[in-house]
Amino acid sequence: MFLTVALTVWALLHVFVAFHWLILGAPAVWVWPIAFILWASYPVARWREWPWLEFIAANWMGVLFLQFAALAVTFGAATGIASTVAGVLAVIALVQGLRSPVVRDYEVVLPGLPRELQLIAISDLHLGSLIGERWAARLIARINAFQPDLVCVVGDLVDGNVNHVEALLPTLRELRAPLGVWAVTGNHEYYAGVERSVQLLEQAGYTVLRDRQVEILPGLILAGVDDLTARATPVPVLPKSTILLSHTPAIIPGTNLILSGHTHNGQLWPFNYLVRLRHKFVGGRYEVAGTTILVGSGAGTWGPRMRLWQPAEILRIRLRAS
Repeated sequence: MFLTVALTVWALLHVFVAFHWLILGAPAVWVWPIAFILWASYPVARWREWPWLEFIAANWMGVLFLQFAALAVTFGAATGIASTVAGVLAVIALVQGLRSPVVRDYEVVLPGLPRELQLIAISDLHLGSLIGERWAARLIARINAFQPDLVCVVGDLVDGNVNHVEALLPTLRELRAPLGVWAVTGNHEYYAGVERSVQLLEQAGYTVLRDRQVEILPGLILAGVDDLTARATPVPVLPKSTILLSHTPAIIPGTNLILSGHTHNGQLWPFNYLVRLRHKFVGGRYEVAGTTILVGSGAGTWGPRMRLWQPAEILRIRLRAS
């Protein structure tokens, strides 16, 4: 059902933009075959596992969205100008998408914390055919340079195929911290096969928290849940924890601090406004009924290697005792 809906929406976007190409005077004998080829490019690239075609098709996905957004806002008027603006934004988005993640600094007070700690949180690496070993090595080297006390990987380390990530295990094992590297599953770990994904994380030396919690230090209880959107079982009721890792941002009672990702903060403006229709917490810091929620925009990208005004992030969090 998901695949059918996704391909249908993908097709409708191509039809919408193709009609505007016709308005600009492009011959129909070329427009419709090209539109069909572009529509088929991404599913074919994923099916055949051709990285070169996936890179082109994924970035076309970003260009198409920006074309659609620009043309929809102008309601068919100034079609040529709207298409040109969308093209310029696509170039900017590609440049921004290939940049290294920015570091977002936060300070959180946690009652009962035995001492001040530095925590690094990352999510949504989407390692696979488009984001590989060199990118992961640079990211891990940056994190290790911060000398964090603990590191949390908050889901979607794997993009869609575990086979593509297994070769990165030596690099992933370089990520270390005195109090450990902790991880939870995201929806893409489920798409790739959750058991194999968890096995890969554990082979990398990460402790995967699947609906359980661990007392790392006296007064510091770290909990984690499987992804809220992909799980087949209800969210369990966990005892009160200090920090909770949940890939999908949501309020889960009994927690002082929740670390999440998943939304990419929209990744491509103005897609973030559509994300807000689905998620209450999209990006940044929120305070709700005594609970702090930090939602990272992700270290990597999904689909197009593009970001527009929504940079990739590493969360560097200073944890202080009250």
